[in-house]
Amino acid sequence: MSFVQTNWMLIAVFVVSGGMLIWPFVQRRLSLVKDVTSAEATQLLNRRNAVLLDVREPKEFEGGKLPGAIHIPLSQIASRMGELAKLVARPVVAYCDTGRKSRTAVGMLAKAGFKEIYTLQGGIAAWKKDGLPVEK
Repeated sequence: MSFVQTNWMLIAVFVVSGGMLIWPFVQRRLSLVKDVTSAEATQLLNRRNAVLLDVREPKEFEGGKLPGAIHIPLSQIASRMGELAKLVARPVVAYCDTGRKSRTAVGMLAKAGFKEIYTLQGGIAAWKKDGLPVEK
């Protein structure tokens, strides 16, 4: 017991740092949004008629898009939510260059009532790396 009393700050730092390391894993489990690989996204497209949503800005969009994807930049999602409302019953796979912007977009989609929302792990960069097709 004397160890705890003399080293309480060390124990507190240990507990806090452990919590900070575990938090991302807990957050992913509790999140409504799920990350999918390129292969899983392809399965969603083929089996469940998923919608691909490209949330990159126009200057990032020049390198091409995934086949059949709808392009609505992240900065315009709130104002163009009406276009997406008709797709609320279908699974949505949002993507960007690396996967960061798409997480913000899926949060907006969740607030708009979308139930089945995914982000493409690694974004279009991972898709290209896996050798999958891109439209110009």
